[in-house]
Amino acid sequence: MIEILDPTDLPRAREAGALVAGILQTLKSRSTVGTNLLDIDRWAQAMIIEAGAQSCYVDYEPSFGRGPFGHYICTSVNDAVLHGLPHDYPLADGDLLTLDLAVAKGGVVADSAVSFIVGDSKPPESVALISATERALRAGIAAAGPGARIGDISHAIGTVLNEAGYSVNTEFGGHGVGSTMHQDPHVPNTGRPGRGYRLRPGLLLALEPWIMADTDKLVTDADGWTLRSATGCRTAHSEHTIAITDDGAEILTLPR
Repeated sequence: MIEILDPTDLPRAREAGALVAGILQTLKSRSTVGTNLLDIDRWAQAMIIEAGAQSCYVDYEPSFGRGPFGHYICTSVNDAVLHGLPHDYPLADGDLLTLDLAVAKGGVVADSAVSFIVGDSKPPESVALISATERALRAGIAAAGPGARIGDISHAIGTVLNEAGYSVNTEFGGHGVGSTMHQDPHVPNTGRPGRGYRLRPGLLLALEPWIMADTDKLVTDADGWTLRSATGCRTAHSEHTIAITDDGAEILTLPR
């Protein structure tokens, strides 16, 4: 299903986006050496409930996961890139952590992810991975606008990632959002321009470039959820929810 919001719904979408952005920024600032992933999950739960919002993850039970997710945020560390299930792990200096959060507020979903390095160590490979996903995300957003096609976004993202030397996995990518978290259209992280669904004002998209340092192959962790690089290399993931408007793409989850 592709859901197109009425213009009167855009303020609620902005509110959901601002909430997600604010929670992620707070969690990022609290995620220091020694912070336990389960504490991050508890903090996310408290902020979502306090805001009168609803988690998109707790009861989420897609075909690619094992049972309900059961947590409020995805916490992916180092070789984990997507759907990281929070567990009893204290963060170490130099860990590459991705926080991915989707929340419904006022009947509209916003979805965003941020990767960053914990502590004072800044491994060059990790810095490069994060930078590539952030540049690719900006390129994808710049390619989005009324009349553009999904392939234009995919091509823009894939070009940046490929030029940075990374291969692209297309099993998981961006997607439509609206009253629910995962909707059509699917937005692969590489593609051909001029192809696919034509963007219309009122469409909400979650764009999410993600890469692994030396592979495009994923393996599923024993927890049934966490997706890791097949070689154990480090990974990164950046995501924003955007609204297609008459004037272009508005980033709903941009930190204030």
